Amino acid sequence: MSIVVTGATGHLGRLIVESLLRRGVPAGEIVALGRDTGRLAALAARGVATRRADYADPESLRAAFAGAEKLMFVSGSEVGRREAQHRNVVAAAREAGVGLVVYTSIANADRSGMILAGEHLTTEREITAAGLPYVILRNGWYLENYTGQLPTYLEHGVTGAAGDGRVSAATRADLAEAAAAVLTGGGETNRVYELGGEAFTLTELAEELSRQTGRAVGYTDLPQEKFAEVLAGAGVPEGFAAVLADSDRGLSRGELHVGGDDLAKLIGRRPTSLEEALRAAL
Repeated sequence: MSIVVTGATGHLGRLIVESLLRRGVPAGEIVALGRDTGRLAALAARGVATRRADYADPESLRAAFAGAEKLMFVSGSEVGRREAQHRNVVAAAREAGVGLVVYTSIANADRSGMILAGEHLTTEREITAAGLPYVILRNGWYLENYTGQLPTYLEHGVTGAAGDGRVSAATRADLAEAAAAVLTGGGETNRVYELGGEAFTLTELAEELSRQTGRAVGYTDLPQEKFAEVLAGAGVPEGFAAVLADSDRGLSRGELHVGGDDLAKLIGRRPTSLEEALRAAL
C-alpha cells in the first residue's frame, strides 16, 4: 500500500503524516510531497519516502503520484490560483489510477457564498466528474486561526465582521487525525464529511480569553469593508484581506457552522474545545 500526502511541508499535511505513523502505517508506505523536498528531510530520516510535487507543474504531479493507492489531497494555499492548480492534481490522479482521493475542502462548500468555498466546490465537482473513488473532508475553520492571534487580542481586543455567527472551529491536529482515520479505512468511500468542533461566536472567544487571562478582552464588530481595511492596515495584503473579511461575513451568515458529529466519530473522541485550545496556547 502507498499513501501519498500532498502539502507535507505545510502544517496540516505534516500532521497527517504524523497521524498515519502513529496509527501504525509503515513509514515506507507513506510518500510525503512538497515543492521543497529539503523541508521534508526530518520525515525522510524516519523512513518516509519524499518526492517533489508542485500543483502548477503537471509533470511533477504525474511522477509523484506513480504507484499511489491512496492520495491525500491537501488543498493549495494560493487563493485565486487554486482552481487551475487543483485541476492539475485531479488530472494526474486520474492518469495514475489512484484508488482513493481524500480532499480537504471547506465547511458547507455546497451552500456557502464565501469566495473560498467557490474554489473548493469546483474541485469537489472535478474529483467526482473524474470518476475517482473519493472522500471529501469539509474542514471547518482552524482553531489556530484564533490562537495564533492571542498577542494581538490581548493588546487590542478581538476584531472582525462575524456578528453573532457561530464558527465550528477545530484544531489542525484533530482534522489531521480525521484524515488519517479515513486513509486507514475508518471512513466510507464516495462520501462527504462535514468536520467541525464546538461552535462559538467571536464574542464568546473574547469572553473566554478574558476569563482565562483575567484581562478585559472585548469583541469589536465591523462592517466587512471596514474590517478589510483594518487587516490591510495591519500588513495583510489587500487581496487576502478582502478574502478574510469575506470569510468573516460568511461566518456571520452561518456558513462556518457545522452540525452533526462527523469529526468526533472519525477521531473517536470529543474534538478539542476552544477553552482547551486557548489554555494550551496561553
